[in-house]
Amino acid sequence: MRVFKFGGASVKDAEAVKNVTNVLQKTGFSNLVIIVSAMGKTTNALEKVVEFYLNDDPELQKSITEVNTYHKKILNDLFENKQHPVFKKIEGFFMDLETTLKRNKSQQYDYVYDQIVSYGEIISTTIVSEYLNQQGFTNQWLDARNFIKTDTAYRDAEVDWEITQKLIVTKVNTKGLSVTQGFIGSDENNFTTTLGREGSDYTAGIFAYCLGADSVSIWKDVPGVLNADPRVFENAELLSHISYEEAIELAFYGASVIHPKTIQPLQRKEIPLYVKSFLNPLNEGTSVKKGQPLDPYLPCYIVKKNQILLSLSSLDFSFIVEDNISEIFNLFHQYHIKVDLIQNSAISFSVCLDDKFNRFDELLNQLKPQFKVAYNKKVSLYTLRHFTDKAIESLEKNRDILLKQITRETYQMVIRD
Repeated sequence: MRVFKFGGASVKDAEAVKNVTNVLQKTGFSNLVIIVSAMGKTTNALEKVVEFYLNDDPELQKSITEVNTYHKKILNDLFENKQHPVFKKIEGFFMDLETTLKRNKSQQYDYVYDQIVSYGEIISTTIVSEYLNQQGFTNQWLDARNFIKTDTAYRDAEVDWEITQKLIVTKVNTKGLSVTQGFIGSDENNFTTTLGREGSDYTAGIFAYCLGADSVSIWKDVPGVLNADPRVFENAELLSHISYEEAIELAFYGASVIHPKTIQPLQRKEIPLYVKSFLNPLNEGTSVKKGQPLDPYLPCYIVKKNQILLSLSSLDFSFIVEDNISEIFNLFHQYHIKVDLIQNSAISFSVCLDDKFNRFDELLNQLKPQFKVAYNKKVSLYTLRHFTDKAIESLEKNRDILLKQITRETYQMVIRD
């Protein structure tokens, strides 16, 4: 059996949803589990709902209505029969969303985020599932929260693999066609959790691992894994095939095509991953498999925006040693701040950070009594895998470079935007 994942761009409107049937017609739809993300920019819109709700902003109701209106248009474009049960189902989900907000007593952002933003996936998969049924692609809609069990680390939950595998193996029918959500799971109390932003790829990896799938295909609006983001760099080229190791490296450094956690479960069972274009489903795209050399062997350019460069030095000119570094990293872990680059000397320690939970200011309060602190916000981290002198020269041209570092295969620089 196979696992397909369709991201937000592939179901952003009625025409995109219709194209899903085109992909299934050309690639086959038996013995298949489809993972679907929220439609278009719905996750961003629901994040606004959470923000307005927690800030008691009068724009709250308007923001919910906008999300509802967006999905109603897609429904109206897909279903000629306005009495189709899907209309009541979707309206019911929006009523549930508003009821959840009214009954909620928690002001914890991460918890509220997961309970509300998850509606994007629930709604999108219901629309896609009902449309596929209407078009003759008989399928079973699954609630991923009944299968993927996690801890209570809201917005970045860890999967309980033992329970999750047992539930998926015993309850998912691998002989037909199933549709379920990416990104979401639930904790032991059945509160919704999420697996991290853009986590639908990871969901595909989880289902594939638990079911021993023959392959995973991620359907994108690009022809496959490119050596650069075409929105940032000109003349990006397709990487025909790469190894699991290379895919993990690219994902870790910030390549947006594959979620960083996706590869590990696939690699354990040597399940091949394909990244393909939903506009040209018969094209080969990129294959990710064991031991494949990078082909073609090109420099790979990755950029991560809105980073923080933090530099720490001792107050008394003593060495920054293992005990200090251990303490600093414990604080990074405590405040859920990801480290993307490290550089240290005898009395200083610099790191490039990704503060996705906006807790850097809390971290500063812990660091300032112990260290001399300097930092730059809103910097960009550029990573160049398999660099050449020419590629480095081109990347550095006219840049205000704050820090750079070169290892055997990787060049990185932090620049002021």
